[in-house]
Amino acid sequence: MAKAKSAFVCTECGAEYRKWQGQCSSCQEWNTLSEVHLASARPGGGAAPSRSGYAGDLSREVIDLGNVDLSEVPRMSSTFAEFDRVLGGGLVPGSAVLLGGNPGAGKSTLLLQTACKLAQQRRILYVTGEESLSQVAMRAHRLQLPTNGLKMLAETSVETILAVSEREKPEILVIDSIQTMHLEDISSAPGGVAQVRESAAALTRFAKKTNTVLLLVGHVTKDGSLAGPKVLEHMIDASLLLEGGADSRFRTLRGQKNRFGAVNELGVFAMLEQGLKEVKNPSAIFLSRQEEQAPGSLVMVVWEGTRPILVEVQALVDESALGNPRRVAVGVDQNRLAMLLAVLNRHGGLFTGDQDVFLNVVGGVKVLETSADLAVLLAVVSSLQNRALPKELVVFGEVGLSGEIRPVPSGQERIAEAAKHGFLRAIVPRANAPKQAPKGMEVIAVDKLSDALDAL
Repeated sequence: MAKAKSAFVCTECGAEYRKWQGQCSSCQEWNTLSEVHLASARPGGGAAPSRSGYAGDLSREVIDLGNVDLSEVPRMSSTFAEFDRVLGGGLVPGSAVLLGGNPGAGKSTLLLQTACKLAQQRRILYVTGEESLSQVAMRAHRLQLPTNGLKMLAETSVETILAVSEREKPEILVIDSIQTMHLEDISSAPGGVAQVRESAAALTRFAKKTNTVLLLVGHVTKDGSLAGPKVLEHMIDASLLLEGGADSRFRTLRGQKNRFGAVNELGVFAMLEQGLKEVKNPSAIFLSRQEEQAPGSLVMVVWEGTRPILVEVQALVDESALGNPRRVAVGVDQNRLAMLLAVLNRHGGLFTGDQDVFLNVVGGVKVLETSADLAVLLAVVSSLQNRALPKELVVFGEVGLSGEIRPVPSGQERIAEAAKHGFLRAIVPRANAPKQAPKGMEVIAVDKLSDALDAL
């Protein structure tokens, strides 16, 4: 009998070591190595090595890159236009998609709605490892979903799931969730590094071999990253994150990895009594503003994937009672806020070193691009001076360390989107200013931060 071997795997980056050590040499994280028991080699199970020492099938042909078939990959719709947008156009046969999110974000609800609607035309197997079949049926009844045609299985054994899938031959296989799955050959508990990695690998191999769409539900840690080994994200084709707290009405679906589309797409859903409903016009829900304009409030245009979205940013500047004033940012990078405040002091002549600065992007949207720089600074100035900005004003542009206003991608489309929603004035970088402004709209082109402050 061969001895069962073990290795120590880093839960952050997936690096393997022969013995335990306190710090991972690859990602420099501490106390992230977990022991993984590897399956022992079966006698006679391996392929005979060749003279060169390598084993395997040597009859494989090498194909020239120019001769690869470029026919379009067929996709199937998920019945949600926003879901299809984030996926890059729909579900691809043979792909593995991981849907992560906080507890209560609506991961199971979204996949159950998708499965029930698609089950009317396609073969779907929904595997639940966390809830009983009666719980899933009660949720489907509460959401008023069509339940006929959807095949259900309550199981956590990967071997059993693969055997049932071989018999049922589903076009779409839903696993809820990957943290509850386990393989008999792995001695660790479900949810561990080894179980999550090997279970996902076995399910992904089955999906590739049978051309089945694999949808996995994954939990996240308290810092927002996917729970389990980092190598799990390398096995799958697409990793999506459903964001939004239990107290928020809206949910945002953002792609973190996608081999079949862009990774910066954003889908917006509203959580209603009938489940998740897609929002066709996200700008409308993020612009539910009051009639009377308050100081520190300003609308900016951000670019998400292939479309512009108008969102409101709010700033509150107040005199600090502490020796070290607070800098709190929700929806934007806090370090970038500190950098912009330094630019405002040096090139705008406005000192905020003795003020608490609070910043919030309305609607729970996370702005990841630099086009929000100018809007953030003007909102801070508005709150600092206690003077409200015009309600019909929209702003976008990147601010450099020397106070210059840099252009951003898709400036013409951003201005057109603002004009469509009734905005009459826009402060934009000079390189993004159109030759002819939209009818009824005044476009103010600026080169420096001082020019933007003068334009106010």
